[in-house]
Amino acid sequence: MTSGQPGTGNARPTPTGAAGESQPATTAAAGTPTQPARTSDKAPAGTTADQSPPVGGDTTGATPKGDAGAERATNGAASKDAVRHGDKQGNSAEKDNAAEKDNAAEKDNAAKKDDTAKQDAGQGGTATGDSTATGTDASKNSGTTKDSKPAKDSDPAKDAKADGADATDKADSEAKPVGPERWEAFASAPEPRPSIFSRAGRAVGRFLIHEWTLAALGALALAVLMTWPTLRYPRYTLPQDYWDPSLQAWQMAWSGHILLAEPARLWQSNTFFPELWSFAFSDTLLGYAPAGMLGSGPEDAVLRYNIMFVLAHALATLGAYALARQLGAGRIGAAVAGVSYTYAPWLLAQAGHLHVLSNGGIPLALAMLARGHGWSLRHGYRPERRHDGWVYAGWLVAAWQLSLGFGIGLPFAYFLAGAVLVTAVFFFARRLRTGQAVPFGRRLFAADVLGGVLFAGVGLLMAFPFFKVTELHPYAERTIGDISLFSPPASGFVTAPGESRIWGGLHEGARAALPWHPEMTLLPGFVLYALAAGGLFFSVWRLRHRLLLLAGVVLTMVFAMGTRFFDGTFTYVPLFEHLPGWSALRTPGRLMLWTTLLLGLLAAGAVTALTDRVRELTAQRIPSWPGPWLRMATLLPLLLVAVEGLNTTPHPVVPTQPAAMRSAEGPLLVLPSNQSLDQHVMLWSTSGFPDVVNGGSGFTPRQLDDVRRVSQSFPDQTSIDYLRTLGVCSVVLLRGQVAGTPWEITIDAPVESLGISRQEVGEAVVYRL
Repeated sequence: MTSGQPGTGNARPTPTGAAGESQPATTAAAGTPTQPARTSDKAPAGTTADQSPPVGGDTTGATPKGDAGAERATNGAASKDAVRHGDKQGNSAEKDNAAEKDNAAEKDNAAKKDDTAKQDAGQGGTATGDSTATGTDASKNSGTTKDSKPAKDSDPAKDAKADGADATDKADSEAKPVGPERWEAFASAPEPRPSIFSRAGRAVGRFLIHEWTLAALGALALAVLMTWPTLRYPRYTLPQDYWDPSLQAWQMAWSGHILLAEPARLWQSNTFFPELWSFAFSDTLLGYAPAGMLGSGPEDAVLRYNIMFVLAHALATLGAYALARQLGAGRIGAAVAGVSYTYAPWLLAQAGHLHVLSNGGIPLALAMLARGHGWSLRHGYRPERRHDGWVYAGWLVAAWQLSLGFGIGLPFAYFLAGAVLVTAVFFFARRLRTGQAVPFGRRLFAADVLGGVLFAGVGLLMAFPFFKVTELHPYAERTIGDISLFSPPASGFVTAPGESRIWGGLHEGARAALPWHPEMTLLPGFVLYALAAGGLFFSVWRLRHRLLLLAGVVLTMVFAMGTRFFDGTFTYVPLFEHLPGWSALRTPGRLMLWTTLLLGLLAAGAVTALTDRVRELTAQRIPSWPGPWLRMATLLPLLLVAVEGLNTTPHPVVPTQPAAMRSAEGPLLVLPSNQSLDQHVMLWSTSGFPDVVNGGSGFTPRQLDDVRRVSQSFPDQTSIDYLRTLGVCSVVLLRGQVAGTPWEITIDAPVESLGISRQEVGEAVVYRL
């Protein structure tokens, strides 16, 4: 490369004539633009006719004055001729005189020509003598002449990598072409393409650290700990007691069994024989039927119940957490809402009622519906966040929640109906006020219509058998007097059940003053009360939202009191008399579920505001060493709420199934028979599901009452004839249960004269009629 120095030469006019015609345009093969011609004042010393520029370089000659110009023209012509005929002597001459040409060019070229010379060098040309090479004639002659092959040095791609400094420093040696591969060793290695296993591992890793994965796992782990020792002996013990849990374990087993074997007979269960629609005598837990399809027999039924018991707690925590997050609470605040909703002290008294504890679908469905409609308590309505998929999911979860039972599902259904009505009124009111349609969309409207129809359809299908039961057994319908027996006083809201590890012993005297304390101890937690009260003054929710949540808390408390609040004349009684199905709800105190949820949302707003403030303080502190301790302090409300939910729930061992139950021919009657013992019989009947006369539910059919009364004298002719009339084939008399009953005397009496047979099977006596 030739570099010019300022003050050593002046640019001359562009040559004309033959020398000017020797500057053709750059060939297409070279792919480089044509450079302007340049001249020098002096001819390089020692230049001969045999010297020629490098092959492949750009050759432009200016016509100089005097002999020097003629000599340079002769050199240019000789160079062209050498290139055309492949003469290799030109290259040798170039090697000998390269240094002299470079020195002359440095003296002749002005400073302003330096950039052009560098550009020529980058395009593959080396300036020699008086001219700057443009690679025109040489490239054309060497690349297009049939008689000669193109010279190796004429490759423009290789000459483009030559540097001017290298040409000056290595003037005595032949410049070798530098290809792109020379610098490839210094390039960064291409990033290896991950394998399918690596991509799968990364996807799994992202899934495991996702917020909702951690929330689900945390809710499950907390459920196992807070319900311990439920899973310690899950095949042999039941939480709280072994009466209602035995009934509910049978319900799950029956629904799963019959839907696989004979779905049309779902509501005609194997218990309460020969009653019709017997599966609708109490809440059915039909939504757990898929779990009932796994396993068989009493031990599997108990195991299934315990697993669903733990999962119900986990789902309730996750559902309330999701609702609080969707409404705008932070993670810790939402966790407080989830834990307080699931492990409120009053729910410890409901440990034997899985249909009450299975309430997680309520907040989860509300969270999904709010997400699908793009609405949150903190940010209001955001149309850009609408998604009809979440709306469908919300209605499906709501329908599943309703299928678990009307005791909890019916108030939820009326709440959804009221929410839809209020939302529609607000939308139309806003349209009339502003004159503009609020963005909603046809897809979202279709999702609401289809989802609402699905929810209503499930409700009607579930309600039909219950209406049939009411029609066949009118005495099963509740009266306002029945509601009064289970209506809690105001003191119940600050009284904890005996299963509370923290408050149970301290509130023993207060419980003694309650007529029916299992349904009247309604303490949601003193910590929750305090956090909710703080949320009225310090919260991320707007003031009007706090006031609405407070109004909801007060209203649900009033309804939970049943007839204790001014005899319920303006509160519970209108609902009892006018809302379809409401008369079947005998325990108003279970509406405390909604009170607990609203208190949890108020508390979530307060805790979220606290965590936001702590985050701001830690960001401003220098040094920030107290930051971790301040953040850990925000976990204190969550810890206190969880501690207040600790329990001392007993886990009694389930009575073992008698061997006679596995061999007796159905339909059969098990004696003694009463409400409590018959629930064990229902559980034992999960081995093959034979028809049994026994059964326990929220009410007792009159026919079963007659059977119990007549069978007091069994075995005698009257009772045997009556049982034969019903179609009973076998009677199983349990020796371990006859103490203090009439059968204590007659269990060993001979029966040959009665036309029946008697057989000892284990700890029972089997009579075949």
